[in-house]
Amino acid sequence: MDAAMPESRPPIELRGLSLAHLQKLAAERRLPPVEQWTPERCGHSAMRIARDGTWYHEGSPIGRPAMARLFATVLRREKDGRHVLVTPVEKLDIDVDSTAFRAIEMRSEGEREGRRIAFLLDTGDLVMLDKDHPLAILQEEYGLSPRVAVRHGLEAELARPVYYELAEIALAEGNQPPGVWSNGTFFPLEAGE
Repeated sequence: MDAAMPESRPPIELRGLSLAHLQKLAAERRLPPVEQWTPERCGHSAMRIARDGTWYHEGSPIGRPAMARLFATVLRREKDGRHVLVTPVEKLDIDVDSTAFRAIEMRSEGEREGRRIAFLLDTGDLVMLDKDHPLAILQEEYGLSPRVAVRHGLEAELARPVYYELAEIALAEGNQPPGVWSNGTFFPLEAGE
């Protein structure tokens, strides 16, 4: 890993931008085509993503956010549930304690069925809450885990303040069951079966 590697994917900032502009910025970000790469499994990366989103290599935190963002671009989840870092020539397992990403900020525009919601991830990426990126509430041993689908089988767990923002919207709008609309789809804020 080259410590002098330049930041090639600066994070998207939510502040001051409309959701339409944010969606355009997100669409312009080109990610490697990891879904097309099918190398043989080569072993383990000696890396782990902790539940709080911290990336570790050989037990030590990766101190450069740009490096973690770079690794996140070649991350995917296999059908068997394993997380892997994949390039055209190798596929390495990576341990993930909960989800690969965290949704750390939220932006909402509109009301009820006309509402649109975007989440900023800890990697600086943006996910629009919609039918292709649904919200799920899972019951985990540590409590409820609200998650949004990101890409390639990967999910982002919503930070508690972000989940509380969604809950405030659901309560204010009086949706039954409690939940929120985004991009024409309704997402209940209760644990699935």
